Amino acid sequence: MITVIEVKKNTNESNMNLVRRFSRKVLESGIIQKVKSKRYNERAESKVKVKIATLKRINRKKVQEKLQKLGKAPIQTKRGHR
Repeated sequence: MITVIEVKKNTNESNMNLVRRFSRKVLESGIIQKVKSKRYNERAESKVKVKIATLKRINRKKVQEKLQKLGKAPIQTKRGHR
């Protein structure tokens, strides 16, 4: 992932304008966004762990529904939906 950004100074251009043009080119290239996105790269979770978590979630839901039918747990409504 090597990207070369080159800016040459024009004849009657100040140093600040040169820096400004360079900064704009860097922003437009998207280099900074790529680096920031890879900064906290996390490994993907294994398939086994994903399956175990899914099975636990399904089991908890079944137990909760069973308790609600028996009247031992309050009926929960969906939160966050309007």
